[in-house]
Amino acid sequence: MTTRRIAIGAALAAALTLPAAAHAQGNTEKCYGVAKAGKNDCQTDHSSCAGTSKTDGQSDAWIAVPKGACQKIVGGKLTSS
Repeated sequence: MTTRRIAIGAALAAALTLPAAAHAQGNTEKCYGVAKAGKNDCQTDHSSCAGTSKTDGQSDAWIAVPKGACQKIVGGKLTSS
């Protein structure tokens, strides 16, 4: 049972580290206009905190996605305007 817990813990740690590593390496881009209300990654034109977008698809709210993915999402834009 202990070996199983260690394996699960290691897998979980790796899964949580991968998005941060990808973001740190610059393999992501800001995708505007697709975040659900309160689910944006960082600042908008009207606030400076993550999770503060007021409406779904708010044009100035963004989420980080892998490079090239934003333009595949309906409504996704690489700029806030």
